[in-house]
Amino acid sequence: MPLVSMRQLLDEAAKGGYGVGAFNVNDMEQIQAIMMAAKETKSPVIVQASRGARQFAEDLYLFRLIQAAAELNPEIPIAMHQDHGNSFETCKSAIELGYTSVMMDGSLKEDGKTPSTFEENVEVTRKVVEFAHERGVTVEGEIGVLGGVEDGHGAGGSGLEHITDPDQAVEFAERTGVDALAIAIGTSHGAYKFTKKPDGSVLKMDVLIAIHKRLPQTHLVMHGSSSVPKDLQDIVNQYGGKLKQTWGVPVEEIQLGIRNGVRKINVDTDNRLAITGAIRKAFAETPEKFDPRDYLKPAREAMKKVVALRMTQFGQAGHAGDYKPMAITEIAKGYANGSLDTRPSMAAAR
Repeated sequence: MPLVSMRQLLDEAAKGGYGVGAFNVNDMEQIQAIMMAAKETKSPVIVQASRGARQFAEDLYLFRLIQAAAELNPEIPIAMHQDHGNSFETCKSAIELGYTSVMMDGSLKEDGKTPSTFEENVEVTRKVVEFAHERGVTVEGEIGVLGGVEDGHGAGGSGLEHITDPDQAVEFAERTGVDALAIAIGTSHGAYKFTKKPDGSVLKMDVLIAIHKRLPQTHLVMHGSSSVPKDLQDIVNQYGGKLKQTWGVPVEEIQLGIRNGVRKINVDTDNRLAITGAIRKAFAETPEKFDPRDYLKPAREAMKKVVALRMTQFGQAGHAGDYKPMAITEIAKGYANGSLDTRPSMAAAR
């Protein structure tokens, strides 16, 4: 099966009332872990690469690996997504390579650190939407700014400094026509999200619910949504790590989001913790071994278990065979004739 449109995955998720995990990758073992989990749970999946991942692995290596995943798993719908594109050129290069979805994070300037103005965000995101939709490629935008820094991207600080304004979210969706919208509700990039189990004072699920009520046709996205389980932290620390205790986004809060319009959930930190813990454990328990396969196999398996669990918790498990993937050229026709237009004014008119 060729790589499919993320828009179709999210539309089908909306029909089925579930979310779809978007898992970051840097190398072959991570891609294999995701596909092992998707096959085991019969899940559609979004595989995403950051700018840092594209530089680390080199574009063509990473793209060919994900193409191979699609060829080896023809029963699994796979969308390939550019995570946190920082400019029109970044998104354009991903589209021209063959990505079926891109995120234009215009909430930050091109340096990936400095918050931009609302008008700057609208302008660059709209430009990406016009280019992408002509080619049948999905676009995710962001309004509001997440806290923290991961993979060199982020404004730092807490997740409460730039919470998304629902009025601006509606205006942004209307003026850009994005398919999906990442919103800031208190989450942060990286492992250190919260200093205690989050409640309404730091995780603004009420804002998410308010935005969904006003933008029912725009798929919402939760970034910074790893749950950072204590058991994964403990394994890292048991075998020589020095992680400070931290809390992530509880799965039950993500599930609340899914019931209120969240269709894409980004997960990276949980997988990093699983891999690192498994490698540390292998090094500690079998110090005489030096074959990379001796530690990469358990690392891959540890990540697979986390991904399979999240796929089940998000509700995507069992939905891989629900629909026939549409060709990207057909998706482009839907954008051209307006049937896939998510702008509030157009959605209301249909």
